Amino acid sequence: MSILLGEQEYFKGVGKIAFEGPETDNPLAYRWYDENRIIGGKSMKDHLRFAVAYWHTFCGSGLDPFGGPTLFYPWDKKADAVDRAKDKADAAFELITKLGLPYYCFHDVDVVDYDDDVKTNEKRLQTLTEYLGQKQKESGVKLLWGTANLFGHHRYMNGASTNPDFAVVTHAGAQVKMALDATIALGGENYVFWGGREGYMTLLNTDMKREQEHFAQMLKMSVAYARANGFKGKFFIEPKPCEPTKHQYDYDAATVIGFLRHHDLLNDFALNLEVNHATLAGHTFEHELQVAADAGILGSIDANRGDYQNGWDTDQFPNDLAEWTKALLVILKAGGLQGGGINFDAKRRRNSTDMEDVFHAHIGGIDTVARALVVADKIIQNGEYDKIRTNRYASFDGGKGAEFENGALKLEDLFDLAATNGEPAIISGRQEYLENLINKFI
Repeated sequence: MSILLGEQEYFKGVGKIAFEGPETDNPLAYRWYDENRIIGGKSMKDHLRFAVAYWHTFCGSGLDPFGGPTLFYPWDKKADAVDRAKDKADAAFELITKLGLPYYCFHDVDVVDYDDDVKTNEKRLQTLTEYLGQKQKESGVKLLWGTANLFGHHRYMNGASTNPDFAVVTHAGAQVKMALDATIALGGENYVFWGGREGYMTLLNTDMKREQEHFAQMLKMSVAYARANGFKGKFFIEPKPCEPTKHQYDYDAATVIGFLRHHDLLNDFALNLEVNHATLAGHTFEHELQVAADAGILGSIDANRGDYQNGWDTDQFPNDLAEWTKALLVILKAGGLQGGGINFDAKRRRNSTDMEDVFHAHIGGIDTVARALVVADKIIQNGEYDKIRTNRYASFDGGKGAEFENGALKLEDLFDLAATNGEPAIISGRQEYLENLINKFI
């Protein structure tokens, strides 16, 4: 992949980021991400399918609840919305090709600013879709997934498809239609729903059952529209427990799986799991991955981390090797992601104001995940990790344990066996040993 520049070079002084190996001191090089390295029969590039998030990387202002913007972009200068959006696209493809990554992801309003007129927004997005399509053709970069921002505008303060006002629901549907049109036109491999305000602040004014039925209806309409217009990819749901809504209907992986199963949507949907959302729900990231994998719908990942002294979604770039090693163990054992990839839904800190900081952030995150892939594969190849886990359940592999698993025993049989065999032996779970085994390979 060659570097793709527009009329202006936005990230001056930074060339193509190359793999230089673990011993390099070059901060603008990969130490672990060698896209052609074969791990478990697949290249790193194919395992990880890295994507750049359009929103944080090219739109994030550094704004927080206590202070205004600190990040100001040279591609955000022109008065006309479409002209600004084209400059932003130039910057995006420059950065993505300099990083050498295969994918990007966007919300509709990241691509081009919307106003309050649906027809105007459609024309703007169509113009930018054509422009992005040309950029993709020139660079070879692909769209991993698209989505609609159904949480930012004030009309969505009470939800989008779950809003109690049908007029708001129509605007949500219009945005989804336009975002699907763009995703299909750009060859997007997937489409994501993140219900940023699909939930409630208080049950005093909420008909929860009706709102969830409306949410399911919007999903069914979207699937029908997309399939009728040639979309063959997966739809993803991205769980999140709270913030901004007190309680969201897509709280965690298990909640979403129950919702999809209840509304007969499992055939078309998988999960897009985010690290920081898992921890906000009181889970580890590996837990959420395992829940999705066990249900056969582990689709894609938003890679980031939280600040674990804070109770909100800080979206920092990942740097915890142990956390990602355990995550990659789950992913590899599950056979990989279903159609998705690893999107860096992460943002620079508001005081990281140099353009070069964008590269340091992505390089660090990419190398963390790539190194974790190497470590996880070594643990699996060693065999001890699997052996210990398998032996722990050996009592179900034959005899009465196997009969129990197969539904061949009655409750009275368990009573008789317990009475006959007496108190079971105490068997160690060997947690500390396994934790040390992970650290041994790290």
